[in-house]
Parts: sequence; C-alpha cells; structure tokens
Amino acid sequence: MPRRTKIVATLGPAVDSPEQMLALVKAGVDVVRINFSHGSARDHGRLVALARDAAEQAGRDVGVLADLQGPKIRIDAFVDGAVDLKEGQAFALDAELDPAGGDDTVVGLTYKNLPVDVFPGDVLLLDDGLIALRVESIDGSRIHTRVEMGGKLSNHKGINRQGGGLSAPALTEKDLEDIKTAAELDVDYLALSFPRSGQDVDQARQLLRDAGGQGGVVAKIERSEAVTNLDEIVVASDAVMVARGDLAVEIGDAELAAVQKMIIHRARELNRVVITATQMMESMINQPRPTRAEVLDVANAVLDGTDAVMLSAETATGQFPIRVVEAMHGVCVGAEKQRRTQRSRHRLDSRFERIDEAVAMAAMYTANHLETRAIVAMTESGSTPLWMSRIRSGIPIYALTRHRSTRRRVTLYRGVYPVDYDILHHDPKRIIEDAVRVLRDMGAAEAGDQLIFTKGDFEGVSGGTNAMKIVTA
Repeated sequence: MPRRTKIVATLGPAVDSPEQMLALVKAGVDVVRINFSHGSARDHGRLVALARDAAEQAGRDVGVLADLQGPKIRIDAFVDGAVDLKEGQAFALDAELDPAGGDDTVVGLTYKNLPVDVFPGDVLLLDDGLIALRVESIDGSRIHTRVEMGGKLSNHKGINRQGGGLSAPALTEKDLEDIKTAAELDVDYLALSFPRSGQDVDQARQLLRDAGGQGGVVAKIERSEAVTNLDEIVVASDAVMVARGDLAVEIGDAELAAVQKMIIHRARELNRVVITATQMMESMINQPRPTRAEVLDVANAVLDGTDAVMLSAETATGQFPIRVVEAMHGVCVGAEKQRRTQRSRHRLDSRFERIDEAVAMAAMYTANHLETRAIVAMTESGSTPLWMSRIRSGIPIYALTRHRSTRRRVTLYRGVYPVDYDILHHDPKRIIEDAVRVLRDMGAAEAGDQLIFTKGDFEGVSGGTNAMKIVTA
C-alpha cells in the first residue's frame, strides 16, 4: 500500500545539486517548497528546475509550493550583534532608531507602525517567544518595556504580540514582486503568510492570476485572528497550513495542540487540503534520527487526518536531508496502519449541490464497503479526487488526467496519486480497458482486482463527472 500522507520538503543548499535533488525525489517527496524569505529569484528558479528535472528522471509528478515571506515584524540590529537582556531591566523598541544602533537599552524596528499597535500592559514576544517584554508606556516612536523573560537577543529577531492584533498587512512590497516570480515559475501552490481574513486570500489569488499564475493558494494559519476567522479563510483557500511557529507564540504553547486538531478537522469538513508544518523533525537538522517526541508529533498529525507534513530546515540546510524524508515516510506509513485512518462518517448526512461531488462521495462509500483494490478518477480539474480524499479510507485513489497542472495539484491530496493518461478515442469501453491496462502496467492493479471508476460523458469538460462504474481488472 503506498503512503497516503504527502511529504513537503523545503529546498535549499543541502539539496542544491542534481544528485541530491534526485535522491530527495526518490526518497518520496511529493511537493517541494521554495521559501521566499531566503535567496534570490534566480536561486529559486534554479532549485525549481532541478526539482522538476529530478521528478522527470524518477518518472514522478512533484508539486511546487512557493512560500511568501509576509510581514515578518522584526527588530533591527545591534552595534555588537547581540545583547544579553536581564529579567526586570528596562528595554526600549524605537521605530526611529538607527537600524544598526541597538544596544542593551534600546533597539530599532523594521515595522514602523508598532508604536501605534501596542498599549501599556501588552506582552511582546521576541525570537519565537524566547524573550518576553511587557509594555509600560509609549512615547512617540519609542516603546518602553520591562523584560519579563530575558536571554540573548541578536539581530533581526521576529516580534509577536501575545494574543495577536498587529495591523501589518498580509502582503508586503516584497511579496508583490515574489508573486510575479512565482507566476513565472508556474508554481502549483502559493502560500500566503499571516492572512487575517478571506479577503487577504482573495487578494493574493487575484494578484497571482494577474501575473499569469494558475496555482492554488495556501493560507498559513499563524495569527490568532486567523483562528478566529478560520472558516472564512479556509473557504477562500485551496489549502491551509498549520504554521505552528508564529501561531504558538500568539496563542500560547498550551493551546496549540487543540487548535491544530481543530484546524485539520475544519479544513477536511470544508473540503480543503491541510498541511501540518514547523519543527516536525527539527532534531534531524544535526542528528541522523528523530526523537521519540518528533515521531509521535508526525504520527498524531497523520492520525488526525492531515493531508501533508512539512519539513523546513531539515531538508533545506540540514545534514541529513534524504534520511529525514525516509524517516518521515516510515512514521507516516506506520501511523496509517491504524484502523481509525481508514474509516469515516464524513458528510453521510449531507446533501450535495453538484453531481460530480455526489458521484465522488458515492464512489468512496462503495469502495469502503467492498473488497476494492483501487479507485480511479478520470479527471480534468482534480475536483473529484479532492472530494474523495476528504473521506478516510485505506484504498488508493488514482487521478488519471492528461493535464500536467492537475497532476501536480493533486500531489498534495492525501491518498491521491497522479497518473498521466490521455483519452485518444471515444469508445467508452475501450477508455476503461486502456485505463485498466495502465494501472496493471504500473503495478497498481492485477488481473481479477475490483476497481471503481468515476468519469464523465464528455472528455475535456471540467466538473463533468457524472458516472461511477465497478469493473474487474
């Protein structure tokens, strides 16, 4: 049985060669991520080309996810590169300070509106929550604080307000240029950092379309406001990402587990894809094996129904980029053996507004109650296999399509595997026979296996699925 949960791997110097990229793809990566927070447009273009060349060599479809930096609110720099803050000491943040003039009493800000966004009593968390400052007063451009949790603070660390509420827009000037780059690279997904509403997602999608890009939009849930407006954001998106770093800083570590489970659950209920990310196997940046806690973290996300798990620095700059993918693959496969990952009551009491959606649900219900080897969705847009993948099942779903963009899009769908297949004639019987032959040639079916097909009457019509057929290979 192939692995159902997909693996997203971030590209970087650790895999910046044809040999390493091919090994990464062969290890089982389904989607590669380029991080616009680091590197140039030329760097990203080279890595994407390497990934697509490796996928072609390996005979696989691999998706590309471009991740926008977003309005990362940061301090500026210190004269000596870092300071050691003591608990109880006074410390200031000043939007008008020399960007390189910080010392142990004050540091500058990249986000000039922070002094009008905060109030006395607010807690500001720096460096992913390792430093905590309580605001005492605001004097023009300067925020006077008291250190509640000290430590070493170095240049350009991020700032969050506990509980959220900072007004920085989701898209920066840098993001607008990076969207154009993403369109030129023909990425399959564009990840939007720090959205607060569905309107932010709509704006990103429109900008991508205006630039000529056709990829889906992934909303990264990393603000407390995004949790409050979750359904609105999910519906506006093609996928959501549980971006646990900044999210945990804003809502608190103690709340994170329950919120992660809720996001995964709501995304699946609303027929959207969900990625779980951040520090999933972080110890493997420097160590050849994951910790037990990391194994359990990945497994729990799989058991909760996440579509994909994501690696960041582990594959971008880590010492063991191939080994970490292999380790994550093993954990996912182990978790997927549990019965709870293969049974679902999703939407049993729902009414369906579209014929293709109803056919998709009927196919999954039938497959889960028959001895079925595989489900085969003959698809144009990928909508039918998406709906199918919202149902927990142990049965693989093969998305047969002639469209490369659709094959790359479904690489993120849990339990869905893209297959290059073009309909070359109009004989319905031969179409099914040819498709069965393709599945048998690739080892996905054997003579005598029972298969469930979904298809439409007319080729080339998106949303035209209107029939289900049970056949024997």
